[in-house]
This record gives sequence, C-alpha cells and structure tokens, in this order.
Amino acid sequence: MSTQIEDGQDILLVEDSDIDYETVLRAFKKGGLHNRVFRCEDGDDALDFLYRRNRFAEPGAAPRPALVLLDLNLPGTDGREVLEEMKSDQNLKDIPVIVMTTSSDPRDVERCYKFGANSYVAKPVSFEGYMEAVRRLHSYWFETVMLPPPPSGK
Repeated sequence: MSTQIEDGQDILLVEDSDIDYETVLRAFKKGGLHNRVFRCEDGDDALDFLYRRNRFAEPGAAPRPALVLLDLNLPGTDGREVLEEMKSDQNLKDIPVIVMTTSSDPRDVERCYKFGANSYVAKPVSFEGYMEAVRRLHSYWFETVMLPPPPSGK
C-alpha cells in the first residue's frame, strides 16, 4: 500500500539559521501546510531526534517525521553526514530527505544524490522564492508522490 504525506504528518527541519527557519515556517503557513514542524539546529541534534536519544528519549518527544528538510552547512555533524547516516540505516532510509541549502557546488549535489537524497533544492534568496519553493514542495511531496507506509510501530 502506498501513501502520500498528509496534513498532520510531522516534518523535521534541520536548519541552523533562525532567519531561514522563520522564513520556512512563514512560507508553510502562507502556503496552507498544517504539518507540525520540529526543528534541529545542528546535525548532532538531528541524529538524536531521529534515533530518539538524549533530550529526545522521552516518548513523544521525537515522532517519526514523514519528511526531512535538511541544510548541509551545519555546526558539528554537517548535513552531508546526517544524510549518509540516515540513508544507511534500515529504520530511517525510507524517510524522504529534501536537501535545502545555499550550496550549488556540483560536488555537493552529486554526493547528496549518491547517498540517497530524494531532492536537492538551492535555498531561495527571497521570501517570494521560498513561497514558490514551498508551493512546489507541497504539490509534489504532499499531493503527487506515492510513498510506502512507515514501518509498523514507528
């Protein structure tokens, strides 16, 4: 059985910039997305969230996200390492990961797809650009794509 990402399913946003985080939230709200967004500000925090450890160990503190929006240039463990670890883990590899970053370096694009990124998007520089990116994200990931259901018990 396949499924789509629906309103109400959780999104993990891995973003260290407060400005970019707030812009994404405003764009989601303006674009009509009603999903809960959990934020991690660095790669170590994101891995803790995904593995439900440390401050995310309490039940309910880190629900399994339906989608991960991942910045690459993060303090500590960077987004490339988070992506590589997620996609090499049997329990996490089926979560779609959209890389949203300022890097347009072809080596980053190639590496991210090599390690299993589902999409690679250059961060828009304007709010209007974010709105258009969110509209497209919503249309593609929430209305068009069919995904396998999450593993039972996740």
